[in-house]
Amino acid sequence: MSATHWYSNFAKNASRFCGNPKVFALALALVILWAVTGPIFGFSDTWQLVINTSTTIITFLMVFLIQNTQNRDTQAMQVKLDELIRAQKGAHNALLDLEEIDERSLNSFRTEYQDLAKAAREEIRKGNGDTGTPEPESQPEQAKEIDEGVQA
Repeated sequence: MSATHWYSNFAKNASRFCGNPKVFALALALVILWAVTGPIFGFSDTWQLVINTSTTIITFLMVFLIQNTQNRDTQAMQVKLDELIRAQKGAHNALLDLEEIDERSLNSFRTEYQDLAKAAREEIRKGNGDTGTPEPESQPEQAKEIDEGVQA
């Protein structure tokens, strides 16, 4: 078993475990226990250091576990969306890997689709339908820039 596979499994299981309401209740109980012991320890610097250090370490480690889980979920969702686009007749396969293009090209696509949505809402207000298969780019130069952005 590779180190990456081991970590992925560990992160997935740890994320599921830590997202459990019982684990939240346990963490809350520990914080309440810590607060209750404040008067016993005279609210000392050491007493405060215990909670500060504990929460910092746990937060630091959880960031990596959550990021791994989120990255995997995002990649899986992206593959599913790509498959839906690919499987639709009339869909533009050029839109499959938009997450890989540069920000300028992505904004260009977003603007074009926002304009299409605005026009579709206007058509609905007029009593017309709002379906259609738009072209993903309006200018050949834009397609070339997109290809260059993907290859970079």
